[in-house]
Amino acid sequence: MVETEAGIPVTDKLTIEKCGTCHAPDAKGNLSRISWVRATPEGWAQTIKRMVELNGAPISPVEAKGIVKYLATWHGLAPEEAKPVMYMAERRILDETNIPNETVRTACASCHAFGQPMSSRRTRTEWALLQNMHVALYPQAEAQYRRRMPGAEPADGAPPPPTPGEVALDYISKAAALHTPEWAAWQPRIRDPKLAGTWIVSATVPGKGRFVGEMTIAPGSDPADFTTSTTLHSLTGGTAMTRKGSGIIYSGYSWRGRSQGALSTEKPDDLESVMRETMWFSPDQKSAEGRWYWGEYHEFGMDVKLTRVSADPVVVSVSPYAIKVGSTGVSVHIYGANLPSGLTAADLDLGAGVTVKKVASASANEVVATVDVASAALPGLRDVGIRGTVLQKALPIYKKVDYLKVTPETSLAHLGGEKYPKGYQQYDAIGFDNGLDGKPNTADDIPLGSIDVTWSVQEFSTVTYDDDKDFVGTLSPAALFVPSVEGPNPKRRFSRNNYGEVWVVATAKSEKDAFGRPLTARSYLVVTVPTYKRWDQPEVSQ
Repeated sequence: MVETEAGIPVTDKLTIEKCGTCHAPDAKGNLSRISWVRATPEGWAQTIKRMVELNGAPISPVEAKGIVKYLATWHGLAPEEAKPVMYMAERRILDETNIPNETVRTACASCHAFGQPMSSRRTRTEWALLQNMHVALYPQAEAQYRRRMPGAEPADGAPPPPTPGEVALDYISKAAALHTPEWAAWQPRIRDPKLAGTWIVSATVPGKGRFVGEMTIAPGSDPADFTTSTTLHSLTGGTAMTRKGSGIIYSGYSWRGRSQGALSTEKPDDLESVMRETMWFSPDQKSAEGRWYWGEYHEFGMDVKLTRVSADPVVVSVSPYAIKVGSTGVSVHIYGANLPSGLTAADLDLGAGVTVKKVASASANEVVATVDVASAALPGLRDVGIRGTVLQKALPIYKKVDYLKVTPETSLAHLGGEKYPKGYQQYDAIGFDNGLDGKPNTADDIPLGSIDVTWSVQEFSTVTYDDDKDFVGTLSPAALFVPSVEGPNPKRRFSRNNYGEVWVVATAKSEKDAFGRPLTARSYLVVTVPTYKRWDQPEVSQ
């Protein structure tokens, strides 16, 4: 295949030295293949690992990290391109909504997430070569790309319809082209990040609630390297923790870091655990968001938002999470930085129908106010303002808990404990008000945070002799599912392993439906076997 599009020249000496022996340079400074691809840090790291494994590329771990840092910055993605696929780097499990049709799903998302190809940008020639590589390495790719679906035979004399591979190639070569307006605009803006300073942290941990705190970012040995010190305080239990870590910024906005708490860890869901940090910094370097995760299957994590502290006041979080209409004398805590002193009730604004009766206490980081919510107050997400500093959609006001959702709604756990590590699953029960339209599952529904529930496991019936709930594992009162050990199990029919399918059910302790019955919700859980083989190479990992 002959490349017809302009490439992106490679200028890094180390990359040219280590990659240029196989990827031939041209007169314009392009390296074959490399100059016609852009990818995330994970994408380039995966490529280097494949070169080491399949082609014996002589690259040391230190050299690999340097090459990834260069390529992910100057042959990476623009912030607008990376943000929609950050869930890949954040190790989130979710139902993808970015797949255009079933044909593309068959071709590109039968074996891996669609976010995998959408995390890179290539020319049409490179996308075609990537398909060829899949056919060469993975036997099933031949069928996925090149065999027409049953019933797709052409009529007499008509041209044959396109194969799934051709349909996918047409779509992705346009949706993920090498040259885009976003990349053209971002290239001249790439610069060394200036992140040193204090950042306010707000975080949510499934099953453990919300946290606030501070992160201090200090410069490292390289302009893109940093060290961190973080303190977090629980808004519900009052616990505190301190973390130390480090991070790298790729392309001026994409953070990859690692941190650890001060104490030794005793439980798999321990917040003192070593965490990987993945965050997307806004191009103005005033805020960031992402996920810090841990666990053998990256199943534990916290959703994190950072806000840079400057001379201006900033509001980052409010507690309690939601307030019911008609409530009086509610103590509302507002967290932030550089909050003004000498506040009065008139300086706080929580919207129509919410009256601030008094300011009980105020410091630079926290304001405590007593508020009443009128019975006629409109339900919805309220802005919280302090003398013109506003945190948008920060305080839900609601009439009643209309329904529950168990999160995640579909989930996966892995057996283990004997020879292989376990893959756990943490659940949460979130309440919702139907909103102004009075209908559930519509755009104006109001999330109300965690609801007090009792948890149970029920059978998901698939065969007549189902007994999965007795063998797959246990669910703690705090909704942590602990899978059983890997089998086979002689106590089961046919000595099957302890795998199975069950419902994880939440039953509200006090919230009831229109018929006076407790509100319930459930999540579908598949408990499967361990991942017996990990296709990774720690020696060249980031």
